[in-house]
Amino acid sequence: MANKFPPISSKLPAFMHGADYNPDQWLHDPKVFEEDIRLMKLANCNVMAIGIFAWSALEPEEGHFNFEWMDHVLDTFAENGIYAWMATPSGARPAWMAQKYPEVLRVEMNRVRNLFGVRHNHCYTSPVYRDKTTIMNTKLAERYANHPAILGWHISNELGGECHCDYCQSAFREWLKAKYGSIDKLNRAWWTTFWSHTYTDWTQVESPAPHGENAVHGQNLDWRRFVSDQTLDFYKHEVNALKDANPELPCTTNMMDWFYGLDYRAFAEELDVISWDAYPKWHEAASDRNEASWFAFNHDLFRSLKKQPFMLMESTPSLTNWQAVSKLKRPGMHRLSSLQAVAHGADTVQYFQWRKSRGSSEKFHGAVVDHVGHEHTRVFEDVADLGRTLAGLSDVIGTYVPAEAAILCDWDNRWAINDAQGPRNGGLHYEQTVAQHHRALWEMGVPVDIIGSDDHFSNYKLIVLPMAYLLRQETGEKIEQFVQNGGTVAVTYWSGIVDENDLCHLGGFPGPLRTTVGIWSEELEGLHDNDRNSIVLNADNALGLEGSFEVHELCDLIHAETAEVLAVYGDDFYAGRPALTVNRLGDGKAYYLAARVSGDRFYQAFYGKLVEEAGVRRSIDCKLPEGVTAQLRTDGDTDYVFLLNFSGTEAGIDLHQDGYVNAETGEARSGRINLPVNGSYILRRNKG
Repeated sequence: MANKFPPISSKLPAFMHGADYNPDQWLHDPKVFEEDIRLMKLANCNVMAIGIFAWSALEPEEGHFNFEWMDHVLDTFAENGIYAWMATPSGARPAWMAQKYPEVLRVEMNRVRNLFGVRHNHCYTSPVYRDKTTIMNTKLAERYANHPAILGWHISNELGGECHCDYCQSAFREWLKAKYGSIDKLNRAWWTTFWSHTYTDWTQVESPAPHGENAVHGQNLDWRRFVSDQTLDFYKHEVNALKDANPELPCTTNMMDWFYGLDYRAFAEELDVISWDAYPKWHEAASDRNEASWFAFNHDLFRSLKKQPFMLMESTPSLTNWQAVSKLKRPGMHRLSSLQAVAHGADTVQYFQWRKSRGSSEKFHGAVVDHVGHEHTRVFEDVADLGRTLAGLSDVIGTYVPAEAAILCDWDNRWAINDAQGPRNGGLHYEQTVAQHHRALWEMGVPVDIIGSDDHFSNYKLIVLPMAYLLRQETGEKIEQFVQNGGTVAVTYWSGIVDENDLCHLGGFPGPLRTTVGIWSEELEGLHDNDRNSIVLNADNALGLEGSFEVHELCDLIHAETAEVLAVYGDDFYAGRPALTVNRLGDGKAYYLAARVSGDRFYQAFYGKLVEEAGVRRSIDCKLPEGVTAQLRTDGDTDYVFLLNFSGTEAGIDLHQDGYVNAETGEARSGRINLPVNGSYILRRNKG
């Protein structure tokens, strides 16, 4: 029996296809709105995100509201079968508010308050700003929570940033009191005896500052956690009035690719549906393979936050105006990049923006409707064609990605790594490392979840831990149990080094993983950029891998305790010492990679063996050319296989089984599938 998630909105049980829409920029010319309705239908768009930065148009003066223009927009949408995500306008405050209430403006790390301007230049703790958002959101909810065109609430826009004002300092201290209970426990957790930084009173504690405290790593880490929690608290504050008016309408906020400043896993517990904004830099190289794999990682990340379909809330239908080079999408790329999101779990494809702004900072950002103002453009036709494709894929709505492999990466681990001060202050490259391990699985067409320490591990056969520097004792115990129960883990250098307070584990690294991987890490060497070493596979090793591979940047000098050595270092004073090991524990295996291997060749071979050995499911059982991937969605009965060509050249895939049909035409397919440059193809098959 088919197993699907319900559609994001029962009002629109189909792929949502549309854009951010700013009719408030065109209130001086009503004919623009009339034309937009006609063009939305031609573009096969059925949803718009509206009101995102419209505070000045909705409340031009304090306490004086103007909703008539929004009434007209939404009523016209309803009459024409178009739906809307209604945004709260808190992403940018009006000038009158900053003038009358300067406390709403942020204070930077240097303790200087900002002037009015840009976006998100406001304090999430400010009582005035919270009061003003409550008033606005209450009025929006009272007026529109039951409007037939409204699908849900779009909270603010791309939340982020931090404030260091007195309100935030006080809130930070209260957050710390709730976490630690006493100043003595805080001092122990932060190891403040270092440099005689012991605190004797809560009022002495401040946020990190360039001209103040910034060397206590536990303090830096807790400040990042506080900023994330305080931003989430502001999100929940915004949602309260909306849910009071209609608890059935879903709420979301649009996230950004593996955004550094906020722990999105905590946000996922509060959001009804995950949405995010994807802006790849296509065509920077002859092959888009690396860019595609990075955004595949992000699609996997955002799907994994709730383990259900997500929304692609923003993408560009053509180009951006803020990247170093604003490259046009080549023919086929709009369909290819949009279907990549769908393949990884998106049930919407939406854009920034519908119509190009006439002025200001995003007037040259891509849009469905260009400054010329009509439908006779290449970009408009690309959007309309995709709309037709999505309309024919309604059976894919609500299907899931059956991942049996996962990569573990926590936000606080990322923060701690980048604050470690050693062993390579010239670049530890954590994010690139995670992406490299993910890319090896992506290239094999292996569905992958991106998980955190609090997730359940039992659903997976293979878990990868790249640079799990901050690792809690309980997480180490979960991983050990996972292996005992028959799972496979792959752990790298610089793992199991510190606990949740950024205090080093005692008794030998990799701390809580030492028994699981069966090694002791004695030293970690950071290499200069031009330094190289190698790992050499032992003859007849258990994985059947051969040859040697160059390594760079980081080399872990380890002792095999209960682990079997598969490869050794080839050079330097530690030549012959273990570089790759496997430890058998219970019914499972734990691999330890001691060095950063250059290029992708090793990772392709290594994970190819681990996927085969662990019996991890691939999307399709055939060889995939370099730069071509296969991604899978299923309802348990029917599989949908997306073949996506990011190689920059024509490519072909040979199907080894019968039973496939073209998901768009219903035509039976077997043998060779030819993919043009930027080509994409969707196959359907019965499971098994």
